[in-house]
Amino acid sequence: MPQLAVQTWAAAAAFSPTGVQAELRGGSRPHQEWSNGPHTRYAEHTHPFEKLLICLEGSIVFYVPGQRALELRPGDRLVLPAGARHAVRVGPQGVRCVEVHR
Repeated sequence: MPQLAVQTWAAAAAFSPTGVQAELRGGSRPHQEWSNGPHTRYAEHTHPFEKLLICLEGSIVFYVPGQRALELRPGDRLVLPAGARHAVRVGPQGVRCVEVHR
C-alpha cells in the first residue's frame, strides 16, 4: 500500500467548516458529517470503499500499519484507500469530520 499523507490546510484564507460543507453540498458526491467525543478509540478495521475525510473541528489520529501516526486538525484532509487497515483515536477536544465515499 502506498504511504498515506495528510493534506494540511494551506490556503491563504482561514479555514471555515461552513465553507467545506457548502462546497460539498454544491457538488454531486454524497457526504456525511459525524463526530466523536474526546479520546474515543476504534480498533483496527477496513472499509470496502475509498474514503476522503476532512476534519472540521478538534483532532483525530489514524494509525496505519507500517506508517507513522497521521493526525488531522481542522482543515486537514486524508484519503483512505479501500481496504486500508487503520485504527483511530480521537483527540482530547473530540472531533467533527465530514467524509465522502469515492
